[in-house]
Amino acid sequence: MKENPYHQDQEEIKELLKQYQHLKNGRSHTFLDEEAFEKIIDYFDETEDMTQALEVSELAIEQYPYSSSLLIRKADLLIATRKYQDALRILEQAELLDGADINLYILKTDAYLALDQQDKAVALLENALQHFEGEERIELLFELADVYDDYEEFDKIFDCLRLILEQDPNNQEALYKICFWTDFTGRNEECIRLHQQIIDDYPYNELAWFNLGAAFQGLKLYEKSIDAYKYAIVIDEKFDYAYRNMGDAYIRLRKYRDAIEALEKVIELSRPEDVVYEAIGHCYDKLSNYAQARFYYRKASHLNTEDSKLHYKIACTYLNEGYWSHAVKQLQAALQIHSTQPEYNLAMGECKMQMGLYREAIQYFSTVVRIRPRNISSWKALIRCLYIAGFYEEALEQLQAAIRMTGGKPILVFYLSAVYLAMGKSKEGLLHLEKAMGMAPKMLKKMIELNPAILQSQPVLDVIARFKKRKSF
Repeated sequence: MKENPYHQDQEEIKELLKQYQHLKNGRSHTFLDEEAFEKIIDYFDETEDMTQALEVSELAIEQYPYSSSLLIRKADLLIATRKYQDALRILEQAELLDGADINLYILKTDAYLALDQQDKAVALLENALQHFEGEERIELLFELADVYDDYEEFDKIFDCLRLILEQDPNNQEALYKICFWTDFTGRNEECIRLHQQIIDDYPYNELAWFNLGAAFQGLKLYEKSIDAYKYAIVIDEKFDYAYRNMGDAYIRLRKYRDAIEALEKVIELSRPEDVVYEAIGHCYDKLSNYAQARFYYRKASHLNTEDSKLHYKIACTYLNEGYWSHAVKQLQAALQIHSTQPEYNLAMGECKMQMGLYREAIQYFSTVVRIRPRNISSWKALIRCLYIAGFYEEALEQLQAAIRMTGGKPILVFYLSAVYLAMGKSKEGLLHLEKAMGMAPKMLKKMIELNPAILQSQPVLDVIARFKKRKSF
């Protein structure tokens, strides 16, 4: 029966530590080779005893002063203990012995970055790229990309990843990263050309197809993006991110049934996420299937209880069906989380108004006006409620305030006319109607929506007819 490898490793390190102690204590017959010293250094490094690890490295270098690997190991420890200048001096010594060790450049980069010397780090890596090939060159390009990331030179990150993929088209790390940085930098056209070349050479690279789809999506070429995602899914039928992005593309094309099918596949393949359930709910909402929309919005809400927007969306499905009291319960939950959100207060005001609770409705509409005093929709909602409730004096007062705040929009002049007419002040009402018709005749329908009975007034019809006659000449 073979011995346990872990047990063998433990025994080996015990023996090496024992020999190291003998050497430290000056026992002349003790001998440790370079590999043994590196194992002892690793042991102390892993146990986070950096003092001991540095002590071993110094003794090792005394024994092997021309070992570049031991010098590099010591420099690594110095960087870990934030002795960056000391590390750079050690690395200069190591470079004289072996300038072809890639770890030299990576550790120097770390030291320069720690010292906030980005320019030196970039110059070092760019120079090093000329002397390395294959996997080592790719490693340096990743290192350079990280440097650019730290200093927010995002286009240069994209350039590094493109160079990696030109050398190694199937490099998964680069394929994953370039998708993000394409979206971030907006370099979709370059990404498309790069991935079309990769696909020409490696047609079964599902990540390349996915990235191609994402780049088309970035350009709003949704049909092309969907085609690319379909190829990715044919290669890997469990590629959940391809289904996710495809669902988004279908939503953009207003193909909600196709979007639901794609997004349900995401749920099947991956862990439940509130954003996916919410997206499915949105699709059913658009299809006017409000019961199903609520079902998925609730699933999303169970996963993200602090998202007030989901309660609001559930409320809107009830609003669309005229279930005012049900909507109120959801809006109360939303307002408990975000009490000053204008949309929530507007919706609550609408519910209360439809339920005949005008004073409560006015309070909610007034909150919106206070939050968004220059927003015409907020004023319209408040004034409409005051008019429907028959509070004409207050409506007139609020209209005057609205005109001051928004600059006298045509809809407000139509509302002024409606209020004056409702108050029995026909002269003022007709004057404002004529003024409003001169400003924006198409908005007459908004006044009629407020009170269709206005069209039963002959003087009102005369003003409208007179205006139309005037326009015909």
